[in-house]
Amino acid sequence: MSSLEWDMCAAEATASLLQAEENFSACLARMDALIFKPLLQSEPSDQKGKENFKLFLLLNDQFQALWNLTEENYRIVKQKCSTSESFCIQDIYIVWKGDLFLSLYIRYFVTFANYVVVHGFEHATKSKSEAWKHHKTVLKQFLTDFTSETSMSLALYTVLHKPIRDHVEQYILLLNKLNEVLKEGSEKDIVTSAVKEYVKLKSFISQVLDEACFTKTLWKSLGYKFTDMLCVPERRLLEDSKNLPISANTNRSDRILLFDDVLVLIQGNSFQSFDLKLVWVDETCREKSASGPYGLRIITPEETFVLTAKDPQMKAVWQWKLNQAIRQALNGKRDFPLWGKTGEGTEPSSCRFFTYVFRLESKFKSASYEGEWQWGKPHGKGTLKWRDGRNHVGDFREGLEHGFGICLVPRRSEDRYDCYKCHWYEGKMRGYGICEYGNDMVYKGYFKDDVRQGFGILENLSAEHPFKYTGQWENDKKNGYGVWEDKDRGERYIGTWLDDHRHGQGIVVTQSGVCYQRTFHADKMVGSGILLLEDDSVYEGNFTQDLTFVGKGKLSFANGFILEGTFTNKSGQGLQTQGILNTSNEQLDERITKAQLGLKEFPVEKRWKGIYDQFLEFIHSGCKEEMEESFTGFHIQTSKELRKSQEYLFCQRGSEDVSWKTEDILEELVQHHELGSLQSYLEKALKSSLHPLGKLLKALTIAFQATYSGIGANRHLLTMAQEEVKYYAKKIWEFYQGLLHLALEQKGQLPVKSVDGEVSDQRAYSVVLPLILPCFYPELFMLYMLYHEREDDLYCQGIVDLSLFPDIKLLEFLDVQKHLWPLKDLTLTTNQRRSLIKDKCFLSATECLQKLITTVDPREKLLILQKTYEEIESTVSRVVEKDYKLPMDDLLPLLMYVVSRAKIQHLGAEIHLIRDLMDPTNQGGLYDFLLTALESCYEHIQKMRLHQRENCHVVHTS
Repeated sequence: MSSLEWDMCAAEATASLLQAEENFSACLARMDALIFKPLLQSEPSDQKGKENFKLFLLLNDQFQALWNLTEENYRIVKQKCSTSESFCIQDIYIVWKGDLFLSLYIRYFVTFANYVVVHGFEHATKSKSEAWKHHKTVLKQFLTDFTSETSMSLALYTVLHKPIRDHVEQYILLLNKLNEVLKEGSEKDIVTSAVKEYVKLKSFISQVLDEACFTKTLWKSLGYKFTDMLCVPERRLLEDSKNLPISANTNRSDRILLFDDVLVLIQGNSFQSFDLKLVWVDETCREKSASGPYGLRIITPEETFVLTAKDPQMKAVWQWKLNQAIRQALNGKRDFPLWGKTGEGTEPSSCRFFTYVFRLESKFKSASYEGEWQWGKPHGKGTLKWRDGRNHVGDFREGLEHGFGICLVPRRSEDRYDCYKCHWYEGKMRGYGICEYGNDMVYKGYFKDDVRQGFGILENLSAEHPFKYTGQWENDKKNGYGVWEDKDRGERYIGTWLDDHRHGQGIVVTQSGVCYQRTFHADKMVGSGILLLEDDSVYEGNFTQDLTFVGKGKLSFANGFILEGTFTNKSGQGLQTQGILNTSNEQLDERITKAQLGLKEFPVEKRWKGIYDQFLEFIHSGCKEEMEESFTGFHIQTSKELRKSQEYLFCQRGSEDVSWKTEDILEELVQHHELGSLQSYLEKALKSSLHPLGKLLKALTIAFQATYSGIGANRHLLTMAQEEVKYYAKKIWEFYQGLLHLALEQKGQLPVKSVDGEVSDQRAYSVVLPLILPCFYPELFMLYMLYHEREDDLYCQGIVDLSLFPDIKLLEFLDVQKHLWPLKDLTLTTNQRRSLIKDKCFLSATECLQKLITTVDPREKLLILQKTYEEIESTVSRVVEKDYKLPMDDLLPLLMYVVSRAKIQHLGAEIHLIRDLMDPTNQGGLYDFLLTALESCYEHIQKMRLHQRENCHVVHTS
């Protein structure tokens, strides 16, 4: 189309629009002056009249907005017609600003329909009947068919919508004419789109008025009881079972009404209403039943019932109308137009977000739930609040708490709360959680069926009677193996429990260093026991809670004396005994003074079963990612960490916050199961707080520290601790094997052949033990130091004595062969030689050996020992100017020299830790030989000091 042709078409359309807008504006002016203003002159005094008057005020506001827009459009079009400028599509205001026109027309007719529904025109004409008798001539101006018999309310209804509705028709005609002459292009597309929207508006107006009349007729037919409670201006009747027959099962209703916001079932003089936002429609009866009808299952939060129709066509219509009404209610607005053709339109989502108060007798009675729903049940994230102050925020599944949640429970006697941050399973606490009780106690551990079950820690943080229990729980009580620390008394109980009482074998360690083992029954000591005192005295027999000897017993003193008899403790008379004192022994046997407790009484495999059971269950469950925190959450020790670890409440974690997934871990396991890369993989896994094996190690570390740190650092527990660490390595290897087996199964590969127990243990000790040892080293090495304290003291005194020797004198003293001394290249005076060579003699070997204390890994300690040997041999080879392999007779004196110059503290503890925890495959090899040589040096230095002490004693005695 040429520019001239377009201008002609646009000018013709604009002229027609100008005339239409002029006429319509005049019509609206007359409606305002002759209808709206008279009806707004005075406000009714009755309640119903006041409510209707407010609605009419709103209608007047929408009318004025529509009139103003028409006037504005008229002015713009008139101004354009008076100029000689070329026309463009922007000049046609009803096209270019079509959204504004549509929204004002929609708002007017929705408000108009609200007024119709509540019988607004009937009330208006009745209350203004005298005034309206003089305005019949006015109505005749608008209605050509108006007669004296015409209802005033009907006339008023027609006058206030027909002219406006007709004007929309004029817009459509004008735009169609313009569209016919336009050729294909952007202008035609814009006009075509505008025509479609105005056609939709025409359909919308027709549907709005039909719905309003349909709803108005219903309110007339129902009694006041129903209309007073159900009739609101915005509510529309969409379907009535009297028009389209359908019935509810079990004869629960006489009539079914579908509104745009609620579904109502009327039975006699009562009714039930269901908010459409919480109504789900499930097509359950696809085939015709024996009785004939076709059914739709209606699901609501607390009730489910079936609507039955007589044929599939009626069922299909009801199903479609229900679903479209629900979808529009969820969207918060009606469609435009209100209804398409039957079968069109999407179905409502089954997942929703809404607030609901439970009414019927159930677990949630009187509780308000705000959150996500699916098929009539809380499902997803949500919040439950009860009137008594209870509060649950978290995950739900199929109507029950399921997943992570936080629950507040008010305490009856005080204005405080118990706060549970836990995992739930099918409505009950299950898995790992943290409970902060209102009485200042905190529980961190596992739950099952709403009670503490499995491994857990209970700590009293209050100033009064502070304590900490770490161990097994059953049915909400301490049961099985556990550790109790009484901070007031300064003592720790390690042993078995029954129903919250110490029961069975137990070890008590005190802050003063006293340690005893007894049998307990319901918290009371029974039978005889063994009491190990700080001065190395040992008492075997019966004694009281305050460690007073009573009854028959045997007291072995550190000097070897033994007192055996009957002990009594009378008030004011102190401890008395009748018995025999044996003074023939010179010293107590180390098997008594260094007695190791708990080995038979607490088999290592039964100590922390609650931790292992959770990880085993996690593997058996298929390592489902959503359940991992529930099973393996013990790496979390604070509420802040627990919240951070969840896809928490209404906040979803982004992918950047989750650096791994369970399937990724299983995939990585398969890639690194060969021994070559296994070591580095396990090291990474055990250090990670995200890997299941890392979480297991964290839990075991907590248990170990609870037993052996602080008060628990007692030499009589060394073997118990040492075998525990070894067992940890064994279990971690087992769980690694279990994860690998699962990973291979999921990939459809054949699991690796299981190795025998001995080979598996070797792998655990050689691969896993060195990796986990740093976690337990501080407590474990402290026990080694305490156990070897006397020997190390003797050794240190010997080192001090040897350090007084200059290098040459020390080499002579240790019988090192002179041709091995590193002095041949020095031509210095004796004094110079002594001062300089003291810093140079076997310095590299000495510095190498000093690195022994810089690592906790037995493998690395053995490598340092090997390197020290090589440095000694290298130095000797330089001295003799040839390769020289040291025989044992030469090695020991030289090694003793290096040891004396290295001055390593607690060397006995170091040697025995290496010996106990070294790779079993090293036994009998070079490392074993070198460790034996170091051990010989250590013992020789002790004997030298002991011999010197005995000589001093003899001299002193003589």
